[in-house]
Amino acid sequence: MKVTVEIINKSPHPLPEYHTADAAGMDIRAWLTETVILQPMERRLIPTGLYLALPPGFEAQIRPRSGLAIKKGITLVNTPGTIDADYRGEIMIPAINLSAEKQEITDGERIAQMVVARYESVEWNAVKQLNETPRGDGGFGHSGTR
Repeated sequence: MKVTVEIINKSPHPLPEYHTADAAGMDIRAWLTETVILQPMERRLIPTGLYLALPPGFEAQIRPRSGLAIKKGITLVNTPGTIDADYRGEIMIPAINLSAEKQEITDGERIAQMVVARYESVEWNAVKQLNETPRGDGGFGHSGTR
């Protein structure tokens, strides 16, 4: 299934694109006038030049790229980040350098991936009691390692 999304690209870089037929995420590129140097543990918003108009009932999730994380220690502060259907501002990537060395982000570098997903709105039904399940109120690690 495909959904049509309106997009403005103010950068000279290609639109977000899938690199394989079954990829869920599309790569997003940095749009920079100069190279960004991220010091260890430094956070910075990286512009992309992209603006979206998602249809109602859809969101765009912004996720880290595994290659960038493993090679440079660069990931995203808020992951996955959500772009709502009514947001019309520029997509900005909240990058952080988790490595012990300073890292560079260059213009046109693939810095994140975007997954467009359908979601359901919730209508709450306030009740006094929930149905029972075998797990009950067991939290993290409750299922064990057997």
